Parts: sequence; C-alpha cells; structure tokens
Amino acid sequence: MKLSNGVEWALHSCVTLSQSEDPVPAARLAELHGTPPAYLAKHLQALSRAGIVHSTAGQVGGYVLTRPAAEISALDVVRAIDGTEPAYRCTEIRRRGPLAVPAERCQTPCAIARAMAAAQDAWSAALAAITIADLAERIDADSDGTAMADVRRWLASTG
Repeated sequence: MKLSNGVEWALHSCVTLSQSEDPVPAARLAELHGTPPAYLAKHLQALSRAGIVHSTAGQVGGYVLTRPAAEISALDVVRAIDGTEPAYRCTEIRRRGPLAVPAERCQTPCAIARAMAAAQDAWSAALAAITIADLAERIDADSDGTAMADVRRWLASTG
C-alpha cells in the first residue's frame, strides 16, 4: 500500500496543532515542516472538510484542531487525505479466461479477496487505535522528551 506524501504532512501538522492553543497559519506549518505551502494548504483544506481542523480568518488566523488530539485517530487523517477506498479492489478475475468460474459459483469473495480484506481491516484497526495525542507522546519519547517543547517554543516565537 502506498500513501501520499500528504498523509505524512497532515499527521505532522496535526501533531503540531496539538501543541498550540492558538491558530497556526498554514504558511507557518509549511515552514516548520519544510513542505511546499500551497500543497500543504490543499491538505489542510481536506482535513477541514473532514472536520479534523478548523480554519480561522484574520491577522491571527490559522488552523486549530476541532477536538482534543486524543479523539483524532491516525486513520481519520489518512482517510481525510487519501480517501476511504480500500487498497485492494477485486475485479473478479476468476470469472475470466479459459478456466473462468461461472458467476453462480462466485457468490462469496475468493480467498485472495478475503485475505486482502482481512489485511485492510487489520491495517485500519491499527491506525484507528493510534491518536494524534499518542503520536505526539511517541515523538516526544523518541527525542528524550524535547520535541514537543521545541515545537511549542517555535510556535510561540514570532518567526
């Protein structure tokens, strides 16, 4: 399964937003993560349409999370950016070719489709179990507890 770059950028942006009490402009998020501002703005709009972030206008405008980071899953973000279509789409290839299986014998998904659906379910469950708050904690742990404080300080600076 291949996810778009936007998923990574959106997850990092949500973690960053979880560290700010004030709206964060899209340009500031792009600067922090070294991402193209226009492309990140497109993904922030997708997060907004999905109800994950809210944008505020004006001189102190920007983006904020719509609910606590502990209530936003990684799966929510992935689906907002890359959609809800499963990675595998069965085309019923077993019904084609010289050994085609008749339609009446194809009432249930084949073993391959079942295996792929089970993998999709496991992947989705794993991402649903991880929240933005969990990611922030894990990023902080990976940095010996300094990453989120650094983000908060950077956000508080005038830039």
